[in-house]
Amino acid sequence: MNLKPLERGAKPQRPNLLVPTNVTRSQMGKRRSNRMALNAPVALSGQDRQKCAFNLPARATNLNRHGAAVALHRDLQVGTTVIVQNKRGIQITARVVAQLAALQGTPTYAIEFLDKEDKAKTFWGITFPTS
Repeated sequence: MNLKPLERGAKPQRPNLLVPTNVTRSQMGKRRSNRMALNAPVALSGQDRQKCAFNLPARATNLNRHGAAVALHRDLQVGTTVIVQNKRGIQITARVVAQLAALQGTPTYAIEFLDKEDKAKTFWGITFPTS
């Protein structure tokens, strides 16, 4: 281990642990699928932050092939697993990946489908444009 003091004006060199060296900035910002500015009624069930079970109607917005933003009158914890049911009665498991906002007292969460197979591709009942 090198414990020599830094020369005056020199900055310490730290490895960038967050960005793989073989990935460019434009590749990092690229989305897996396009968002569609559509709304869809859904039902969401799971456990809230207080570990209370719920099964409530919700509104999904900014739909994409891998998930959506969901407005729900419940306080959810990031990382929580929920079940999303569409208007056709099809259910899919999703994970809460972020709390996006709380507009007019209703929190909105980003969810990501855990099922990566055909169920996720057809869950919204629409065809997404290719990236």
